[in-house]
Amino acid sequence: MNKIAIVYWSGTGNTETMANCIAEGAREAGADVTLMGPAEFSADKFSEYQVVAFGCPAMGAEQLEEDEVEPLFAGLEGSLGGKKIALFGSYGWGDGQWMREWCSRCQAAGANLYDEEGLIANESPNEEAREACRELGRKLAAW
Repeated sequence: MNKIAIVYWSGTGNTETMANCIAEGAREAGADVTLMGPAEFSADKFSEYQVVAFGCPAMGAEQLEEDEVEPLFAGLEGSLGGKKIALFGSYGWGDGQWMREWCSRCQAAGANLYDEEGLIANESPNEEAREACRELGRKLAAW
């Protein structure tokens, strides 16, 4: 089974709920899971994990959170080549543009992106969205 890092930022708790459900599913499937915030992760830590799931809600005009997530991710883009990456996050408006752009950045950097669309939930994840997160965790454990 994989060793998985779930690196996320959450303002209202919605993306945190998603991260916890992904971790739950991955652990159920036997993965070694570490949850952490952006300040705790770095390019040096990439080698410690087979899979990294990044989570961030849509902020502002559908963009990544700019004080912690964007600087971390911009600093990691050069290290994404061949890495197994999954993306997730919540939103309250718009149509998921921030996630499409984030996925495109991963693909352009050569990441092995789990899902070309990422996993998104509108507002607080309902039970269907929570189960989708647990299922993502189970799949990442075996990926």
